[in-house]
Amino acid sequence: MKKSIVFRGVATALATPFDEKGIDYISLARMIDFQLSHGVDALVVCGTTGESSTLSEEERKELIAFTVRQVRSRVPVIAGTGCNDTRRACKMSEYAASAGADALLVVTPYYNKCTQKGLVSYYSDIASASALPFIAYSVPARTGMKIEPETAVKIAENKQAVGFKDAGDSIADTARIISLCGDELPVYSGNDDRILPVMSLGGKGVISVMSNLIPFEVKQLCTLYFDGDITKAAELQARLIPLCDALRCEVNPIPLKAALSERGFCKNILRAPLTELSRDNMKTLLKVINEL
Repeated sequence: MKKSIVFRGVATALATPFDEKGIDYISLARMIDFQLSHGVDALVVCGTTGESSTLSEEERKELIAFTVRQVRSRVPVIAGTGCNDTRRACKMSEYAASAGADALLVVTPYYNKCTQKGLVSYYSDIASASALPFIAYSVPARTGMKIEPETAVKIAENKQAVGFKDAGDSIADTARIISLCGDELPVYSGNDDRILPVMSLGGKGVISVMSNLIPFEVKQLCTLYFDGDITKAAELQARLIPLCDALRCEVNPIPLKAALSERGFCKNILRAPLTELSRDNMKTLLKVINEL
């Protein structure tokens, strides 16, 4: 039986707004409504951009539940539940299902890592703990490991595996995964500068950082491509590259938080050990945003 796709197009990997007391839910509600009003296809909460690794277990649960309530089934809510401890990942995945999330985004284990065989078991265990479909997430620059194309094939055999977020550095690996897995494991770009290249290989869209700021433009890029207007899609992708670069001038989400603060969405507060964007990089970021 053909698997159901969670979304096609753009899912915004939401930043988590903080104030001096903790999570700023008033700002988060405003950010979610901004995303929905500009036509995004899904929302990711508690992902890398949401600083999930420095959130407490209780905070992650509250964030997932709040986002589900705020979205009110208008788009799928995808909860980040991956961890370097399978037991904790299973527990959070089980909670996400009970809170009403539509799917899971499950990053590979980090720091202690594991073998490729261990990855298959990791995803299998999480699928057993929660009835939700999951998107496997490979981001080797952060985790120190990647999901090999042949391992992706094995993960795709799980009926709950409905996507692959590719934030790696090899477009050749991306092409191989899409070639080997086809519709059994839809691939999404995890890098905003590769939205069009990944879709041109058969990818289904992007899980985006940049769309926190410009959801309409990222959605438009996907729509142009899916509608067959490759030339305009390519022009838009090229026009957005300076912003992609500016948002990577320091570790994500440091530049993003600075930009969101400048636009009045939330305070420029990050969880340690992350620190505020440097003055020089702030000047560059603001220049890029103003030119857009």
